[in-house]
Amino acid sequence: MERLTEHVIVISFDCLSAKDFEQIQKLPNFQRLLEGASYCRNVETIYPSVTYPCHTSIITGNYPMRHGITANTLVQPGRDSPDWYWHRRHVKGTTVYDEAKKAGMSTAALLWPVTARAKIDFHIPEIFANRKWHSQTAVSLHNGSFFYTFEMNRKFGHLRQGIQQPWLDDFVTAAASDTVRTKKPNLMLVHLVDLDSQRHQHGFNSQEAMDALRRHDERLGKLLNAIEESGIAEKATVIALGDHSSLDEHTVIKMNVLFKDSGLIGIGKKGRVTSWKAYCQSNDGSCYIHVSDPLVKDRVQALLYSLVSNPKNGIETVYDSVEMQQMGANGDAAFMLEAREGFYFSESLNGDAFELIQDVDVASGLYTRACHGYSPKKSGYETVFIAKGKGIKEGVILPAMSLVDEGPTFARLLGLDLGEVDGRVLNELLAD
Repeated sequence: MERLTEHVIVISFDCLSAKDFEQIQKLPNFQRLLEGASYCRNVETIYPSVTYPCHTSIITGNYPMRHGITANTLVQPGRDSPDWYWHRRHVKGTTVYDEAKKAGMSTAALLWPVTARAKIDFHIPEIFANRKWHSQTAVSLHNGSFFYTFEMNRKFGHLRQGIQQPWLDDFVTAAASDTVRTKKPNLMLVHLVDLDSQRHQHGFNSQEAMDALRRHDERLGKLLNAIEESGIAEKATVIALGDHSSLDEHTVIKMNVLFKDSGLIGIGKKGRVTSWKAYCQSNDGSCYIHVSDPLVKDRVQALLYSLVSNPKNGIETVYDSVEMQQMGANGDAAFMLEAREGFYFSESLNGDAFELIQDVDVASGLYTRACHGYSPKKSGYETVFIAKGKGIKEGVILPAMSLVDEGPTFARLLGLDLGEVDGRVLNELLAD
């Protein structure tokens, strides 16, 4: 297959929404990228629209049900901090970086989700120390490229404050820029999280979120400068994208509190889960309901539909396993719940089942939290895709596309093939 470019550099701005497009058009480095670029500001995400399933869909071209990353976290009932789908071994099938490696190309990935222990040449995975006896440095070194990670931390570790934002993204940008200049990888995947973090903590339209967009513009400028300084600009394709949007919240729904009160979750003397027959696995704007005992499934279903009947409970839809599979989500769960706008799900077992978020004033539009995980069919919930450089036509504006179209398009640019996938190659963007 003909190769259309020598280098594909993908920059994921986590939680970059189509609603941000007007703003980024005014920022100098996004303007610089958009000049002569092709783009889509109506990219449909996947379900559930959380970071790990999204980023795996981006680099496989498949929906979660097919690639296996159906949530951010594993099902670990009652655990305060469940483990995430950090490792490459969880992904079913191939990825763009696997195919690039097979073809003898050099690869790099910085904080790209679900890549721990992947065969990537220059690699710092997104994984955090989730045990009291673990250190962040040791976890990163063990799961990525040891000497590369060590060198990047030696050069730029002073920019970090652990894994806190915005400092972590500053570290990633510095490491990615250095890698472009010195390694010139054929495929680079960069994941920046500052915007998503600020929206989670302060709300969608908060000043903190707007400040993060400006910081992202500066980071984009540094990466574009590095590409030019490396001498590969004429042979490279730069892609900037988002993975999902987010929505402001005023109320948290704790399904596990209801299950506990209904005798479906057993709690020991120390407040820990000792047994469960039904359990809510949160995706924030949606959740999976797992049922371990088939004898209680009808009872659980009746409870769920009784909640949906009252809009004040915040549950918009109940999906069964067949409907979940049709949407590309986890068909192994018994049910999936979609929250109404303004509501989100927690796995908490404590407090009231429905709790208003503190410091939220809906009447005045003051929100202090936003999240995602909702259905891609939610109105105004689209994300963004921008492509420019070698192998890309200038000025093509796509009216619509899907997140699963991105991986097949990256592969085609590099002369690779992901095989039979859910997405398609965006041929209308590709230069002859």
